[in-house]
Amino acid sequence: MIDFMSRMLAAFAALACTLLLAAAPASKGASAPAIPTQAHPALWTVHGSKGTAYLLGSIHILPPQMRWRTPQLDAALITADVFVFEIPMGDTQKAEIQEFIKQNGMLPPGVALPSLLTSDVRKDYIAALNLTHVPPELLTPMRPWLALLMLDAGHVSQQHLSIESGLDRQVYAFALKRGGVTFRALETPEQQLKLLMPEDQSLEVEEFDAGLKELLNETLSVNDLIDAWARGDVKKLNDLMNSGFKENPKAEKTLFEDRNRAWAAQLGSMLNQRHAYFVTVGAGHLVGPKGVPALLRAAGYKVDGP
Repeated sequence: MIDFMSRMLAAFAALACTLLLAAAPASKGASAPAIPTQAHPALWTVHGSKGTAYLLGSIHILPPQMRWRTPQLDAALITADVFVFEIPMGDTQKAEIQEFIKQNGMLPPGVALPSLLTSDVRKDYIAALNLTHVPPELLTPMRPWLALLMLDAGHVSQQHLSIESGLDRQVYAFALKRGGVTFRALETPEQQLKLLMPEDQSLEVEEFDAGLKELLNETLSVNDLIDAWARGDVKKLNDLMNSGFKENPKAEKTLFEDRNRAWAAQLGSMLNQRHAYFVTVGAGHLVGPKGVPALLRAAGYKVDGP
């Protein structure tokens, strides 16, 4: 079963990858994942009173050799005049993340992350550093929530997956090159990062400890996620991304249900405008009975797709 912290990484992989790309060196020596090189990801089409929205589930970190364009996706990409992402893309996104980390991600001067850890947790911390190759001096001044996000992202990067090949980045690059389009975002980086940041420091250290153990146990198979996405297997994606939240319904509500409802409401408003929207969000938000397409169907919209 996919563990809680791994699902958090999957939910916020775009932010984790942005942080890693800005701060950590590239990884070396990992073997390429045994997954298809040609993807056929699922695509939903939502018909509104005036507008149309194409919904594509994103895998934020992909093998560089992965090809994902299909005739159906190309038609949607060319038709769309508005591109929608979870958070703003480009330099604005990076600047907002850096400012949030400056205000909320660092420990007080003179306090080092290892000093907050018990001897047992320090052993797991050292093992995680050895596993991910994230430089310890990078994490020393960080609060536990941010350090754990960096370690999780570092672990993924060790598997020869490319941050720049992430689907949201590729869609954004396509839209920029095409030109003549506008961009929208469903959330801000601050909204997303606040969901990862406990207010109580003792709880934050406990979650850091649990996250280290889960990281070392390697309970998340990124290859399985990418394979299910590449095959357009929405049932498998739902099982991997969402079903494990049965053990933590509060987290499911916060990380998925509440956000999915908010996004569906925003898309409903957009569909009252004469535009064609290409919407790229994390794949876990589109699959299953609580996903955005299901919510839009329940609201009375015609939704074509899986």
